[in-house]
Amino acid sequence: MVNTYPFSAVVGLDDLKLALVLNAVSPRVGGVLVRGEKGTAKSTIVRALAAQLPAVDVVAGCRFACDPAAPDPGCPDGPHESGVEGVSRPAALVELPVGASEDRLAGSLDVERALTEGVKAFEPGLLAAAHRGVLYVDEVNLLHDHLVDLLLDAAALGTCYVERESVSVRHAARFLLVGTMNPEEGELRPQLLDRFGLTVEVRASRDPGERAEVVRRRLAFDADPAAFAARWAREESELAGRIVTARERVAGVRLPDARLRQIATVCAAFEVDGLRADLVTASAAIAHAAWQGLAVVSVADVRAAARLSLPHRRRRDPFDAPGLDEALLDELLERTSEDDDPDGSDSPDGPDGRGGPDDRGGPDDRGGPDDRGGPDDRGGSDDRGGADDRGRTDDRDKADDRGGAGGGPSGEGADAGGDDGSPGEGQDGGGADRAAGRVDGVMAPYRVPLLEVPGLGEGASGRRSRSRTPRGRATGSRRPSGPVRDLHVTATLLAAAPHQRERGRGGPGLVLRGDDLREVMREGREGNLVLFVVDASGSMAARRRMAVVKTAVLSLLLDAYQRRDKVGLVTFRGAGAEVALPPTSSVEAGAARLRSLPTGGRTPLAAGLVRAAEVLRVERLRDPARRPLLVVVTDGRVTAGGDVDRAAGLLAGTASVVVDCESGPVRLGLAGRLASRLRARLVPLDDLADLGSVVRDHRRAAADHGGDRGYRKVV
Repeated sequence: MVNTYPFSAVVGLDDLKLALVLNAVSPRVGGVLVRGEKGTAKSTIVRALAAQLPAVDVVAGCRFACDPAAPDPGCPDGPHESGVEGVSRPAALVELPVGASEDRLAGSLDVERALTEGVKAFEPGLLAAAHRGVLYVDEVNLLHDHLVDLLLDAAALGTCYVERESVSVRHAARFLLVGTMNPEEGELRPQLLDRFGLTVEVRASRDPGERAEVVRRRLAFDADPAAFAARWAREESELAGRIVTARERVAGVRLPDARLRQIATVCAAFEVDGLRADLVTASAAIAHAAWQGLAVVSVADVRAAARLSLPHRRRRDPFDAPGLDEALLDELLERTSEDDDPDGSDSPDGPDGRGGPDDRGGPDDRGGPDDRGGPDDRGGSDDRGGADDRGRTDDRDKADDRGGAGGGPSGEGADAGGDDGSPGEGQDGGGADRAAGRVDGVMAPYRVPLLEVPGLGEGASGRRSRSRTPRGRATGSRRPSGPVRDLHVTATLLAAAPHQRERGRGGPGLVLRGDDLREVMREGREGNLVLFVVDASGSMAARRRMAVVKTAVLSLLLDAYQRRDKVGLVTFRGAGAEVALPPTSSVEAGAARLRSLPTGGRTPLAAGLVRAAEVLRVERLRDPARRPLLVVVTDGRVTAGGDVDRAAGLLAGTASVVVDCESGPVRLGLAGRLASRLRARLVPLDDLADLGSVVRDHRRAAADHGGDRGYRKVV
């Protein structure tokens, strides 16, 4: 028997424990999205909770886990007689791998057998396996968007639909959905983010005592899992029993109209989009009341629910981090509470209502998770990113938007000079162009027209360049190389029609054979690797000019976010170049690095190009299907480094754009020379907000030079 790490033995993470338990009590809450850095026990605690869920009774032999007491009338394995004797099994924990296909998730229908034999041969997918259990999606932000849409639709409807050319199968799919993600690897689209009921931000503790306790328990578990599990058996049994009791109680919990108006007021005040936030907060408050053993939802329950349901719904910009001003939340709750509130004073957790599933505590001699205090003390996850910290973070973000990383004294640092520590070398620009440390922040980003890589790629789905994809508009048909996944009906009928007489057709239908089948060829859009090479030397360090440059690059980053690109950032200054941001799906990380970009020193342009060529070489080995687009942002000046012509030769054939940042009445045209070397299109910085003519000119240039050359020329 495989021993799972006990849920009660997990140190801290009180918000995450509470969010998971609320979903275990009431699946209507809508799942949990866990955001956090790697190595914070995200996977461990999800598997630990699944082990504590009550066992379920299923119809024997049913692949869709139908309940014997109320079987699904539309079950593909049915019909099942009501009240048939069932078998008991543990609640399922199903893990969805990042590379899973749509058929693996939703199930697959054998179209060939359905058409040629008239047989509905359906193979259930992971959604069927997760019914009445837990579906765990690690790195949910790396899943293709259409898969995330599919599983969130199933979670919301409680039903999975599989349709293939007028043949439809449906089955029940009710499960506790848990997704984890590392924001450094990319964000979910806001539309998908909103579909998760609750979200929790987790970080590793900075308290040495708590960290030591985590290591101590993990070593004890690894040394003897069975003995360690036995030590926590009583706490685990109490937790499982409490979940069962809360599940039985939740249907009878009453939500007073005063609390409902309070929820609506809070959601409106935080300016969340739509009404899903109100619905989720209400469901979570009811589940929290049931978990606390209450019959009526209290103010504390509303507060606990809002803290988990609203942070990820407050983002107004793709680069905003989720967060919640808890001081404002408390003010709103106090303002909307009635003077005489019999419902808000009897919460076992006190006025803040933030008790987690471990609020009963473990044995004192074992150093249980609560021995060092709850969420308001050192032990909870809030000590590093909770109530007050999130409010201050929002304030800092607003300050950054107004003045950037260098808006205050902290913006002036050691980066003000050259790499050798000397004063900023301003020979290139002189005076105001002298290096000035971390420059003022960016202005509001603007919309840029599409820059796409020419030709037809086969990269990951996105919204930038043309690509062969499994989803998109139909462009033709072909013989399938394996099982038919996307039948082209017209082409199949045309292939079968000439052979009907020799096959002895005698009725109204066509006689089909396997070699008649054709599948659809589709064309959609792919995401590309957009590598920014930014000149951060002294000639670029004038505050006004660098603010404009940062705004331009941030606008391109926003465009890359919307088009599902990977982005990378190379900067050059002083004596060399560095990879400020390795290629990643997290454009938020790129924006953060851009806002704090240090400037000053000489201009080693060649070093920047060489470093860019090396980054692209490595990425082609890692992901050969993803085509790159190089964006060089510079004034073209060279005051240090090697041979620019030789460095540009390393990038031959790479689709490129040079953004010319040169300013002033006298211009040397150095960026134009660089564009000629790279065979790139030159875009003046002042014209970046209106690139429609650039796109058209690139298309003409591509046609003039032989048309389709893959990623070797920019459109």
